[in-house]
Amino acid sequence: MIKVTRLNGTQLVINADLIETIEERPDTIVSLTNEHRFVVKESISELLDLIADYRQRCHPGWRSVVREQERE
Repeated sequence: MIKVTRLNGTQLVINADLIETIEERPDTIVSLTNEHRFVVKESISELLDLIADYRQRCHPGWRSVVREQERE
């Protein structure tokens, strides 16, 4: 789960495993696989960092595997 901020300042927790797409138009829109959409303050790069941190917490060693695959 990742914590994000809606445009009105309220916080929301999203299941990162359900994120299908993230768009900036100029606001950031997070679309989930269940067709829910959220407009958030965080940028795409901030969201990617939050997702990577979440995956690292769930699967220790995950980032090292990804970095190793990027080198190949």
